[in-house]
Amino acid sequence: MAPAGGHESGASAVSWGAIIAGAVGAAAIGLLLVVLGSGLGLSSISAWSNEGASASTIGWSTIIWLTLTQLIAAGLGGYLAGRLRTHWVSVKTDEVYFRDTAHGFLAWALSMIITVVLLASAITSVLGGAGRAVGSLAGGAAQTVAMVAGGTDSGSNSAQNGFVDYYVHALIRRSDVNVPQSGLTSSDAATRAEEAAWLTQEITPIVVQSISRGEFVETDRDYVAQLIARYTNISQQEARSRIDSTITEIEQRIEQAEVAAREAADSARKAAAYTALWIAISLLIGAFTAALMATFGGRLRDNV
Repeated sequence: MAPAGGHESGASAVSWGAIIAGAVGAAAIGLLLVVLGSGLGLSSISAWSNEGASASTIGWSTIIWLTLTQLIAAGLGGYLAGRLRTHWVSVKTDEVYFRDTAHGFLAWALSMIITVVLLASAITSVLGGAGRAVGSLAGGAAQTVAMVAGGTDSGSNSAQNGFVDYYVHALIRRSDVNVPQSGLTSSDAATRAEEAAWLTQEITPIVVQSISRGEFVETDRDYVAQLIARYTNISQQEARSRIDSTITEIEQRIEQAEVAAREAADSARKAAAYTALWIAISLLIGAFTAALMATFGGRLRDNV
């Protein structure tokens, strides 16, 4: 039944053609601005130190650009939806404003759906990348310990081998006073190299397991001290002191890596949270702008 004092318009309250047109326009302009923003962002980054924009500047620039993108794209989409919609006959002004607002919001919502469908893989990569960054950085300490353990694996890379080998060679390093001043024959050099290689192979697993357990078993300490003392011609007490200082240095390095990993993970978590927050705010701004511009375009449409 038509309300008293007026007649219901025969036209539909929703002009889907105008909504779709506004959504397509908003999605196209939004994609163009995002690509443009990406190009501007890459141009501000430099691989050279002390050149290019800082991380903070890039972050704020990204937030501002996303907001401007929503303002421009959503505003255009809302305006098109309002300007191209059907002229409603005998509809009260308040109802016209409501319908125009709804048209602007629907055009914005549809443009978001189009954008998500077209850029689903890219959006998933961005959102998933933040989570992966937090998880990978949070596991930095475990990776450091794994790097130490990797020194015993014949298939481990040179960086893993180097971490353990450096400290093992420091344990068996001979002082200058114990190195013969006369030149070594090739057979002597070969014998010493074989002995050093055997000591490295013998000591490395013990050091790795001790670090993994968090303690150096006394029997292992005595055994390694005997090997070091015999090879380097120092006392067993000096060898034990060398072991203690070396293990302490390794533990400090691992502790520093753990602290750095936690700090990096916390920074990544905050960055991901801020990014999601500002994206949501920019989307809300876009929805409001689309609804507002739709009422403006609809008013112009009715005044034609």
